[in-house]
Amino acid sequence: MTVACVVLDIGGVLEITPETGWARRWEVQLGLPPGTVRERMRDVWQAGRVGGIGEREVHEQVAERLSLDAPRVEAFMADLWAEYLGTPNEELLAHLRGVRGSCRLGILSNSFVGAREREARRYHFDELVEQIVYSHEIGVLKPDARAFEAVCAGLRVPAESCLFIDDVAENVEAARATGMRAHLFEGNAATIARITEHLAPGRPPHGR
Repeated sequence: MTVACVVLDIGGVLEITPETGWARRWEVQLGLPPGTVRERMRDVWQAGRVGGIGEREVHEQVAERLSLDAPRVEAFMADLWAEYLGTPNEELLAHLRGVRGSCRLGILSNSFVGAREREARRYHFDELVEQIVYSHEIGVLKPDARAFEAVCAGLRVPAESCLFIDDVAENVEAARATGMRAHLFEGNAATIARITEHLAPGRPPHGR
C-alpha cells in the first residue's frame, strides 16, 4: 500500500512573508530612484535562486553595485533575510507536527543561497519533514517539472500519492501536470481540511 505524502512550499505557506519595503528604504537612504535595487541586483538574485552564486559573491556584488561598505552590506542583507524568513505559520506547522508519522512530509521551495541554514536554525524545518528540496541546491525553479520530480524522488514516493501545497497558482497547476494532487494555499482552514481529506482512508484515487 502506498503511503500518502504531503509536500509544501515555504514562503507564503509555512512562513508568513509580507513585503516589508526594505529595498525602497535602502533606495531612499542611498538617494536612488524606485526600483534601482531590483534592477541592479536582478541577475544576482536570479543566480542565487538556482545556486549559480555563493553567499560571499552575493555580498561582493551588493557592495560593488550599490557602493556599500562591509557593515552596510551586512545590514542590507539582514533586511533582505528579515523579509525572506518572515514569521512562522504556527497553526499550519502545529497541524503538520500532529500528522507527522502518519504520512510522508516534504518541502519544495524556490529559495535563495543560504536559506537552508537560516531556516533550519530559526524554524527547524529539517526536523519536521523528511526531505527538503531547495531550488538553489538543485538548480531548478518551480514550475519546472523537474522540481516536482526531485522531491518525489527524494521521498521515494509516486507523484500520485502526494498532495502539493503552494500559494502560487502556476506552481499548483504544474504539480498537477506531473500527476500530483495539488492545493492552492489561501488560508489555514481550507488547507488543513485539504490535508485531512488527502490523508483520510478510502480517499478518491484521482482527487485533484
